[in-house]
Amino acid sequence: MKWKKLGFVWGPDGSHAKMVHSALQPTPVLLNEDVIRVYFGVRDDSGVSRVSYVDLSANNPTEVLGVASSPALNIGEPGCFDENGVVPCAVIKLANKLRLYYAGYMCPMHARFIAFSGVAESDDGGNTFKRLARVPIIDRTDNEPLFRVIHSIIIENGRWRTWYGAGEKFITGASKTLPAYNIRYMESCDGMKFPNYGEVVLDLKGSEYRVGRPNVFKSKTAGYIMFYGYGSEAAPYKLGFAESRDGYSWIRNDGDIGLNLSKSGWDSEMMAYPAVIETRSGTYLFYNGNSYGRAGFGAALLETDI
Repeated sequence: MKWKKLGFVWGPDGSHAKMVHSALQPTPVLLNEDVIRVYFGVRDDSGVSRVSYVDLSANNPTEVLGVASSPALNIGEPGCFDENGVVPCAVIKLANKLRLYYAGYMCPMHARFIAFSGVAESDDGGNTFKRLARVPIIDRTDNEPLFRVIHSIIIENGRWRTWYGAGEKFITGASKTLPAYNIRYMESCDGMKFPNYGEVVLDLKGSEYRVGRPNVFKSKTAGYIMFYGYGSEAAPYKLGFAESRDGYSWIRNDGDIGLNLSKSGWDSEMMAYPAVIETRSGTYLFYNGNSYGRAGFGAALLETDI
């Protein structure tokens, strides 16, 4: 692949009490031929994230057309699985509605955090979302007790093909505990009821302790393409990609992604949480930079065919 970096796109300026910093995990959806809406998690002073969005020009995604004035999805009720933050993961168009799959966070006493998937829908064009349940759509299981978060869904022949991140432990790092997780696959008949476990389809290798945020789309000529982030304690998140003919068996091609750290600036130390969208003007990839997107997110344009 060959990508052209378009640069930094957007980040909060701290003018809103609930939108102080970060634009975590940019999640784009094409509202129409002219507008890309990018959802993300924006943090307050305590580091708690809420879902917000910006609208971008589909012809030039560095051009900001509008910014949400209030969260599209707020944190959950006290004691619920998403009381310590919500971050968008995948947006699906359904007739006249948008369905949002999001990660909900809790901070228990003896772990840094745990995360599970929630679901919400919008009937006002994606400006606000209402939870379909106050409990996770995929909750903890014996094999996946700490992390279980949906990141990509493709509906094919009545099957909701689902790629998600999951893990069961923290490992001891040099200065903090590190969440260990990989990428797994499962299917649903309706996008609401899921099995209690999935199969690992992209595992850790070498010194990695995490590979996650799978963003999957189906190419017209090359089968399935998955973008993701991977990292070790010595090497912060980088972007990688894998190819598959069936969406189940994957071949990693991280070194051929053609999108590397910048020599300086907002994405010179880390690149994380990729999401790709195809428009009539081109194929764009949105991603976070240093410090897990504390400044915001940027974009790149694909210059070769996939």
